[in-house]
Amino acid sequence: MVRTFDFLVMGGGVAGLSFALEAGRHGTVAVLTKRSRSEGNTVYAQGGIAAVLAEDDSFERHVEDTIVAGAGLNKRSIVEITVTEGPARLKALAALGAEFNRKANGEFDLTREGGHSKRRIVHAGDVTGKEVERAMLAACDEQPNITFFPDACAIDLIRDRQAPAGQGRVQGVYVLREEAGDASRPGDERATGRIETFLGKVTVLATGGAGKVYLYTSNPDVATGDGVAMAYRAGARIANMEFYQFHPTCLFHPQAKSFLISEALRGEGGKLRLKGTGERFMKRYHELAELAPRDVVARAIDAEMKRTGDDCVHLDMTHLGKAYLVERFPTIYATCREFGFDMAVQPIPVVPAAHYMCGGIVTDEHGRSSLPGLYAIGEVSCTGLHGANRLASNSLLEGLVFGHRAVAAALAEVRSGVAHPPAVREWDSGKAVPSDEMVVVSQNWEEIRRLMWNYVGIVRTGKRLARARRRLDMLRDEIREYYWQYQVTRDVIELRNIADVAHLIVECASRRRESRGLHYTLDFPKTDDGAWLFDTVVTREA
Repeated sequence: MVRTFDFLVMGGGVAGLSFALEAGRHGTVAVLTKRSRSEGNTVYAQGGIAAVLAEDDSFERHVEDTIVAGAGLNKRSIVEITVTEGPARLKALAALGAEFNRKANGEFDLTREGGHSKRRIVHAGDVTGKEVERAMLAACDEQPNITFFPDACAIDLIRDRQAPAGQGRVQGVYVLREEAGDASRPGDERATGRIETFLGKVTVLATGGAGKVYLYTSNPDVATGDGVAMAYRAGARIANMEFYQFHPTCLFHPQAKSFLISEALRGEGGKLRLKGTGERFMKRYHELAELAPRDVVARAIDAEMKRTGDDCVHLDMTHLGKAYLVERFPTIYATCREFGFDMAVQPIPVVPAAHYMCGGIVTDEHGRSSLPGLYAIGEVSCTGLHGANRLASNSLLEGLVFGHRAVAAALAEVRSGVAHPPAVREWDSGKAVPSDEMVVVSQNWEEIRRLMWNYVGIVRTGKRLARARRRLDMLRDEIREYYWQYQVTRDVIELRNIADVAHLIVECASRRRESRGLHYTLDFPKTDDGAWLFDTVVTREA
């Protein structure tokens, strides 16, 4: 089955919905989400959206805070675009109906997070992402041109292979629709249990991150790096995958599945203490102590856990009082209580976990990738905003700004006369048969995530990277053979994608012979601006 649209959007988070809402005023839009409409990193974002709104703040301060956190690898022009356009995009979001915490006079209640020199975080309690997602989905439901396709798992991009090398336009995507959609929700199309061909005059990847590449992550199960992997296989330029951010504080509990403990807790006065002695330790690592950038805090916690042998550290909020904690962090407070921790009277056990992908598909200031017809926005992209480390709460901001900016460029392409191809080959399963060896998938899935955690985690060495590369080469061969032999399932698609993303992380990390931001190697512990102040760019092997 072939479906055609003006704009094809993969991903239903803040970036994808920002694009869809504006593009839907000018043409037909398909929004494909791998599971439900709202399942993705956006809905789990707790902290907020960084924007310069206070009189004692300035664009220059926000720009400098971003570049300091990014260890100087940021593209200043992109940082300036994001920071200066941010307030307008935030106010447009509020006009859609997103309800943020406000003061009695109606102004936004601004909080502060690590790495920020001023209070500039707009938030909706401790469930900002959930409120943003709610408001944007409600607005999408008012747009007749927008159609959602939940339970739609993208397999590979479709390119015009008849064009000269490097000029083949991205025409759409092959999609596995494996489960039933929500027929009761207007605008949702039911899944069919087969592979369908989706074509778009413009194709937009807004697929989010890849936290499931690692054993421990704050990300939901859908975060398997699908967009980066598909773009890489299609020939797009990928950059800076060595910079994977580990959130310093996720709840340490066997049933918590790495529940995120927001940066905002430290921003409001939380203290990190050793599990055994209760001693504060962050002053030994950075003058800002608990408010240091995330990469510094994550490495400090990792170092202290290795030094002491403890399985976690503690985040102490008890000095702030129950009334304040329940009002400011209601969801975090309630969730901690569910797992047996009352943060008003006892410290919270926390550990680092994979959280945010700072590299991705290389794009320009309008979200255009190196492949004609393909855009990438949000976490899946590498705009140059984050550099070597993301500043807290710049992620939702990036999605809003570049979701908006990409529409103008994409609309110009559509209006220039770009048309759907006269014929595209539909999916052909060939001689593939149903699998009777799913143990291969589960075994390789577990092995990739564990070796990435052990060898390509917070602290790296050349030997660890070499071990990871050798094993990944073997695993990717096994997965490739399995992929072509058996009929595809969502598990197989995701396994293939995390293997490719793991390969990209190892490749980029092996090339960078210095420590910068989130990439820290014991072999080259210093930052070298003279030789390494550039992006690590990878394209598909010849």
